Amino acid sequence: MSGLEVNKILASIILAILVVTVIGHLGDIIIDVEHHEMEETAYKIDVPDTGEVKSGVAPKEEIIEPISLILASASLEKGEKLFKKCSACHNYEKDSANKVGPNLWNLINRPKANVDGFAYSKALAEHGGEWGYEELAEFLYKPKKYIKGTKMNFAGLKKVEDRANLVLFLREHSDSPVPLP
Repeated sequence: MSGLEVNKILASIILAILVVTVIGHLGDIIIDVEHHEMEETAYKIDVPDTGEVKSGVAPKEEIIEPISLILASASLEKGEKLFKKCSACHNYEKDSANKVGPNLWNLINRPKANVDGFAYSKALAEHGGEWGYEELAEFLYKPKKYIKGTKMNFAGLKKVEDRANLVLFLREHSDSPVPLP
């Protein structure tokens, strides 16, 4: 490439920069870009103040399907298979020792956080109440969301049939199983 061609390329680049700069300044002169505080640049829409703060999107409320209607048709065999996930941390046999989690023998209608010798999380101990069918199913859906601060590290069971099968399986492990709802 000769020196003349390099000069032409550099001159073209400089000319393009000058043209863009001049057009930018001309645009600023033609259109007033100064913002005046007293002028309004948009139309105001009067919205009644309800006192509630709302964002653009309403939070999606998760609806957890109840298991009461399908407990009668739930499967003990499928519940036993599902419990294999739980068996890494829990026992379900009478008088068996606690593992990482408490023993689940006679769980339905048992007060929460009441197994002797097990150190429950403060959140679960303060939650109170008993493990009813629906409450246990909601806990099994997403434990960390149901009781914030629980030590149970389990992602949860999304399918209502899986929760019903597991709850039915746990119900059967009792001296006198609680009647189905």
